[in-house]
Amino acid sequence: MCSHQLPGTHTDDRSTPLAHIVAAHPEQGWNLLCDGTIVFDDSGELRPDGRVVGPHRVTAAQLAVAA
Repeated sequence: MCSHQLPGTHTDDRSTPLAHIVAAHPEQGWNLLCDGTIVFDDSGELRPDGRVVGPHRVTAAQLAVAA
């Protein structure tokens, strides 16, 4: 695994590049990043250390309605 950081990870070290996709499986709804993280189409994540990041869903009230 590499030492890249996830998009949205806040760090003061800007020299560490962002993690990138090394295996894409859009037909199954997930991608494997170079740091070992699995990112799902619903924006959820499974981190290499076993932590789970829930999907970042937008509620209906937060959606803009065209008039």
